[in-house]
Amino acid sequence: MKNMLFLLVLVSFAFATAGVGQTVKAKIDFETLEHDFGTFKEEAGAQTYSFKFVNNGASPLILNNVRASCGCTTPQWTKEPIAPGREGFIKVSYDPRNRPGPFNKTVTVSSNAENATTVLRIKGAVEQRERTLAEQYPREIGPLRAKTNQLSFVKINENEVKTEELELVNDTDQPVKIEFKTPPSHLAVKAVPETIPAKGKGKVVVTYDAKQLNTYGFMMHRIYLNINGESNYRNSIGVSATIEEDFSALSPEELASAPVVSFNEKAHDFGDINQGDAVEYTFTIKNEGKRDLIIRNVKTSCGCTAVTPEKKIISQNEVVPLKVKFDSKGKRGRQNKSITVITNDPKNPTTILRVSTNIKTAG
Repeated sequence: MKNMLFLLVLVSFAFATAGVGQTVKAKIDFETLEHDFGTFKEEAGAQTYSFKFVNNGASPLILNNVRASCGCTTPQWTKEPIAPGREGFIKVSYDPRNRPGPFNKTVTVSSNAENATTVLRIKGAVEQRERTLAEQYPREIGPLRAKTNQLSFVKINENEVKTEELELVNDTDQPVKIEFKTPPSHLAVKAVPETIPAKGKGKVVVTYDAKQLNTYGFMMHRIYLNINGESNYRNSIGVSATIEEDFSALSPEELASAPVVSFNEKAHDFGDINQGDAVEYTFTIKNEGKRDLIIRNVKTSCGCTAVTPEKKIISQNEVVPLKVKFDSKGKRGRQNKSITVITNDPKNPTTILRVSTNIKTAG
């Protein structure tokens, strides 16, 4: 009986000790862990809500860190220790600028409380504001505005003629007359209308005749505009296209016997070199097909890289060197350059080779 009584005393003491251990810590209790802002307009600006909490523990509560899940959410919080029984806050603001649509963000609260980590959540939906004309057409071309000052024809076959348009907006109170300063011969350019009325719209129409160039690969040109009779090199539109060989007319038999390009490797690292050094590496090209492999074009991503193909027509099973020279003059740090090799291999007409190095500077 005495042993049983002693055991009951020990168990009661253990529970009492556990209770004391729990009460000596701080305890953070929030009124709510989630707030819904509902639907609001983007122009209404930042929306703010204060999550209130109470320290229901026996020790001062200290918020160690309050971290938002994204930069669009900015928290502020009670920085001083919160005594037992006292209240604190975590104020959360959401910036809707340029963020239309629904959102669901979290704020993680870390403290010295027995419940050391708490996750708060805010959500809602932003109605997109009407964008200004300057936002819709951010590029300025003299007094005119456009969504972009680049026209991309993406891919175009060697014998293809393609037309693209660029919309222009005249946001001024005066008409604007557009002319063009000697565009490249393979580009036919016109303004429709030639004079864009005040607060009116027009367009530049560009027709790209690839067969006039007789080349392959990525091409970039600029069209210069004379506006109201004045010439300014800043008033220009970029025109780009990647010209590809047209293999669509090849028969199954011709495809089966077509040239096949292969390289010993497609990347080479020169390692560490000193600034000013020129280094060389020789790739090899092999024709694994049945007909002659023709190198249509070789282009580099930088003038610091020179490529010298030994020959441009490669017979069946022939291996030909392709020497690449990199000049580090004026360069520093890690360098990565590319060489684009275009051939008449119908299955793999474009191959990208890469060379890299780390340039060390004196001192």
